Amino acid sequence: MVRRVVVTGLGAVTPVGNDVPTFWQSLVAGKSGIREIDRFDTSEYPCKIAGLVTDFDPERYVDKKELRHMDMFTQYALYAAHEAVKHSGLVITDENRNRIGVYIGSGIGGIGTTLSNYRILLERGPKRVSPFLVPMMIGDMATGQVSIEFGVGGPNSSTVSACATGSNAIGDAFKIIERGAADAMIAGGAEAAVVDIALAGFSNMKALSTRNDDPTGASRPFEKDRDGFVMGEGAGILILESLEHAQARGAKILAEIVGYGMSGDAYHVTAPAPGGDGAIRAMQAALDDAGLQTTDIDYINAHGTSTEFNDRIETLAVKRLFGDHAYRLAMSSIKSMTGHLLGAAGGVEAVACVMTLLEGILPPTTNYHTPDPECDLDYVPNVARKQDVQVVMSNSFGFGGHNASLIFRKYTAE
Repeated sequence: MVRRVVVTGLGAVTPVGNDVPTFWQSLVAGKSGIREIDRFDTSEYPCKIAGLVTDFDPERYVDKKELRHMDMFTQYALYAAHEAVKHSGLVITDENRNRIGVYIGSGIGGIGTTLSNYRILLERGPKRVSPFLVPMMIGDMATGQVSIEFGVGGPNSSTVSACATGSNAIGDAFKIIERGAADAMIAGGAEAAVVDIALAGFSNMKALSTRNDDPTGASRPFEKDRDGFVMGEGAGILILESLEHAQARGAKILAEIVGYGMSGDAYHVTAPAPGGDGAIRAMQAALDDAGLQTTDIDYINAHGTSTEFNDRIETLAVKRLFGDHAYRLAMSSIKSMTGHLLGAAGGVEAVACVMTLLEGILPPTTNYHTPDPECDLDYVPNVARKQDVQVVMSNSFGFGGHNASLIFRKYTAE
């Protein structure tokens, strides 16, 4: 029997807030978390801005000694997981611990730890490299540390699919519960890649905005004058449960996850496939999985990176798949406020989708001033909109041609 899967908890660490209420209030207010990078000297970099997490206090949940052995992406994941578990009211016991799993992905993993230890290697020699380097840098360690922290022994895995990572992790966790291999999963994405080598790499690809004199206005998805994306960091975590498990413990059900689709462009390592064929296949697969029609979708939380090709191709893909309904649904990108959280983007945007269903408010695409003739859909420009929505889709597309789409709907008992 295929089981229904629901969302019962949310956690987020983002450039616009380190808890879900603050994060959501910031989105609704159109508040940006993009600012000048002050962690290292950016004088020789074309891009000097990023969506940065501030006022982060991981010692609220984890002992300081333990934190020294965790890369920042793992710290973000642990913090967001604690927030999500607390929000869900899920109590982990000896009886249920092996039926609860973890599935958290990171697109880049512990690049900060890797970089700092490489510098130690060059300057002080191999004997000074941390013995904790390997377990700090590998991309599955957020999942590992979260499972250890909560003592859960169910399915435990991680995925790496660039900017689709968070959505793939949530989708894969959804399927684990649906087929009965777990009763609950802690799922999402985490990233902490705002370091000099990553900034240099993305800058030299000409992928980043250089609107350094206007940080809060730099990320402008679907807008004619967009000039690249802005890096961001953080984590977004969902607690997924089978409907039966959630009902049995009297959990408050926030939403239902009903569809998951993924595809490969098989085209180029960084550029999306012309015509959006891969994106179309992922969205259609999610619709098929959910048993829904295109006309059932009220809102799309877009990948919307603020790059020329992504925004145009995503718009084209939506128009090709949804036909006339593309002009009736709403679509926005919260990356206009948070920046692009890379492997964490899908997790954080899934949190936003659930809040959209709960609150009946569509977060805006900020910095939308001059329409692009090739991007001609309803992007909820600049100001949040009150609108009752029943079904929402979240898109994530990553380097390597990875495409993932999730569908959430308002929970009903029927």
